[in-house]
This record gives sequence, structure tokens and C-alpha cells, in this order.
Amino acid sequence: MTAPRAQELGIIGCHVCGLVCRAPASDDAACPRCGAALHRRRRNSIARTWALLVAAFILYIPANVLPIMRTVSLGDVDDNTIISGVVELWIKGSPSLAVIVFTASIVVPMTKFLVLGTLLASTQRHSRWALRQRARLYRAVEFIGYWSMLDVFVVALLTALVRFGFLSQVEPLPGVVFFGLTVVLTMFASMSFDPRLMWDLSDDD
Repeated sequence: MTAPRAQELGIIGCHVCGLVCRAPASDDAACPRCGAALHRRRRNSIARTWALLVAAFILYIPANVLPIMRTVSLGDVDDNTIISGVVELWIKGSPSLAVIVFTASIVVPMTKFLVLGTLLASTQRHSRWALRQRARLYRAVEFIGYWSMLDVFVVALLTALVRFGFLSQVEPLPGVVFFGLTVVLTMFASMSFDPRLMWDLSDDD
């Protein structure tokens, strides 16, 4: 025996303030508390999420190919990509920082691409496969998404700290911009995906 759903009870939740309201008769109704538009499901959620995810993946390529940081020390200029920066941090005695950068720059984005792609594909196929686990995956993607900017923060921190010295200098390069855009687009993609569609579509099989 399954619990009744909001649609069956004639109620709807505001996606901004969380207020539970009676389902409106028209599509242009607003939340009585915060004034946000009320809608049962996000419009064009799957198409919008696919578009954002594909755009983020395209930008992720130059984010890894282009250098993200330039270090100048005693006349020696060195441009580092994400991977080469991780290797250099490890070699120069900062393994913990190397692990943080690798996790935030490689593991987290690739995990988000894989999980969101799986959620979108399974939802489009009206799949009943592991619905509860997929819902947990979506919540996990939303949670880790906020930590994806760690790599950008590390570059900014190194730039600020090293500029206090006279013999060394660190400069951010275009790769940081592409990586930042990738993170923003993946965050928008996870926000635009409506996980309720997984349960709606599975009921139509």
C-alpha cells in the first residue's frame, strides 16, 4: 500500500518557500506567502537539463586542456593544467592539497555528468529501476555541487598568497574561466531537473 501523492490530495508545494497550498485551478496562480509562481512540475525540465549538461561537458574539455594557473619563480615560467597542477602539488610536498584539487576538479564533475546523465536517460525511458536510489543520487549531486568551486578557490588563494612575495608570482589563466562556467552550468542542470518526474513517468508504464 503506497502513501497518497500530492496530486491525488489536490495540494501543491511552493518551490521557493516550501508552503503547501491547495492546487490552483489556473496555471498562473502565485504562492500566497512569497508570491512565486506555482507549478506542479518544472516546465521542459528534461530538455533544459540535457541542454545545460551537454553545454557543461563541452566547456569541461577546454577547462582540462587549457592551463588554469601560471607560476613565475626566479624567471622560470610554468603553465599548469588541472592534471599537471595536481601532479606538481603532489611532487612539491602538498599531497593533501593535490587530493582536494583532484577530487573537486575531476572526480566531482565527472560524477555529476554520470549521475545526471543516468537520471535523465532513465527518466526519459519511464524506467522503474531503483527509484529510491536514484532519488538519493539526485540529492547527493545537489549536495556535492556546492563544493565543485574548490579548484577555483585554490587558484584564487594561491594567487593572493604568493603575490605577497617578491620572487614568485601566480596568475590565473583562461582554463579557470571554463572550469567555473562548467561548475555553474552543472549546478543549473541539477536545479532544473525535476526528480518528481521519475515517479510520475514510472506510474504510466
